[in-house]
Amino acid sequence: MRFPRRSILAASATLLAAPRLARARRASTLRFVPQSDLAVLDPVLTAAYVTRNHAMMVFDTLYGMDAEFRVRPQMVEGHVVEDDGRRWTLTLRPGLRWHDGAPVLARDCVASIRRWAARDALGQSLMEATEELSAPEDRLVRFRLKRPFPLLPAALGKPGSPICAMMPERLAQTDPFKPVAEMVGSGPFRFNAGERLAGARVVYDRNPDYLPREDASSFTAGAKRVHFDRVEWQVLPDPATAAAALRSGEVDWWEAPGFDLLPMLERGGEVRTTLPDPTGFIGIMRMNHLQPPFNNPALRRAVLPALRQSDFMAAVAGSDPGGWREGIGFFCPGTPMASNADMEALTAPRDLEAAKRAVAASGYKGEPAVVLAPSDFPNLKALADVGADLLQRIGIKVDYQAMDWGSAIQRIGKMEPVEQGGWSVYHTFWSGLDQLNPAVNASLRANGRAAGRGWPDSPALEAMRERWLQAPDEASQAAIAVEMQRQAFQDLPYIPLGQLLQRTAFRRDIQDIPTGFAAFWSVRRG
Repeated sequence: MRFPRRSILAASATLLAAPRLARARRASTLRFVPQSDLAVLDPVLTAAYVTRNHAMMVFDTLYGMDAEFRVRPQMVEGHVVEDDGRRWTLTLRPGLRWHDGAPVLARDCVASIRRWAARDALGQSLMEATEELSAPEDRLVRFRLKRPFPLLPAALGKPGSPICAMMPERLAQTDPFKPVAEMVGSGPFRFNAGERLAGARVVYDRNPDYLPREDASSFTAGAKRVHFDRVEWQVLPDPATAAAALRSGEVDWWEAPGFDLLPMLERGGEVRTTLPDPTGFIGIMRMNHLQPPFNNPALRRAVLPALRQSDFMAAVAGSDPGGWREGIGFFCPGTPMASNADMEALTAPRDLEAAKRAVAASGYKGEPAVVLAPSDFPNLKALADVGADLLQRIGIKVDYQAMDWGSAIQRIGKMEPVEQGGWSVYHTFWSGLDQLNPAVNASLRANGRAAGRGWPDSPALEAMRERWLQAPDEASQAAIAVEMQRQAFQDLPYIPLGQLLQRTAFRRDIQDIPTGFAAFWSVRRG
């Protein structure tokens, strides 16, 4: 059979174009392996970093933080402070639009701030100091304060979870304890809901209408210029599968590879690794202060004599001395608020028998302690394994419950007793950025049921925190931080487990990986 010449030419063109199209698609798509599945989309509902990273793509913030930890205007072009620090007027940049095409208005931002502040520790403090929050004009957001609150820009622009994400008023009016119906922001990417496969894939498309700032990009501040048309998150819970995919080029970037895999990944030169955040991640053991057995402060303190931070860190990062540090207190080491106050509780010689005696003397009645263990999040599972073993060895009855991280996130929101689906202990990591000081360290918040999950209640800690927020200078703040650390070792809102220096891994042709957490502006293929 003979084919017309035109058909032959058309078929040849198609065959020749296919590889070029595939190459073009690869060049314009970044494939990324996140630390875990994106179980919760709403940035207000959880402090999970995977949700924060997602939110920073879709939403923008009024202020950002640069790599020198300085707060800079982001969605706002500037602000004016009057009346001895009691009136702040923020002016939005002109031309900002939501992903649905509607203009960004000040009333959208007011509703977004209120919703975020209902769930965030620093946001709660800001609203406690606020007499009135209003939108007198379409581009003006005004705070009228009861007292000066110099940390206002830092609160609205902090990179720690939950971020103060701006969203349309119709979404921001959603109950802060219920998820918003849509992912509509004004950020550099649009969430592609139609291509999301829960537990497998999350897709983002470049927002062609995003209005970047003119100043240079630095951490979450400045111009967020996007060099990829599409970003695909490939959820690969099995580390061996993720490692193979990165080495073969099926994915471009793996957020948090296991420390044991780093030598293999770096072999051959096709994959590079770097430490994106020198503040690292601080491991914590968080106990439920509302329910037995850890509503008993004496039992919480009984854990300390036997706890070795090195056991927890080595379980995650092995024996590599560059992968972790011990001797970590309640503030990120190497920062102005860190101190050695009462650190003997964690650094003195360990004494298992003393811990057993303390458990017996605490009045512990043998209630089961439900320890949540995320089976699909290797670093957190390693912490949970060590923690559960420690509790058992000192005489506490442990109910070890393995589940995926998404289920664990939902579970830790439950205040009910363990018999009704509650929990007793979970382990996690917080960025060192989130433990710089009492303002951003949400885990130190101890205002009972209004506090973060675990719900510690310590009027003494709360009073010190309020003094810190109003302290006139850094020296005064550092002195109060010493007092807070000593009080924290008594109340134990959580137990610090060490500092992890997590590396990230990416293909050789991926350039300009940002400092801090996984962000997707500035990244390019070179």
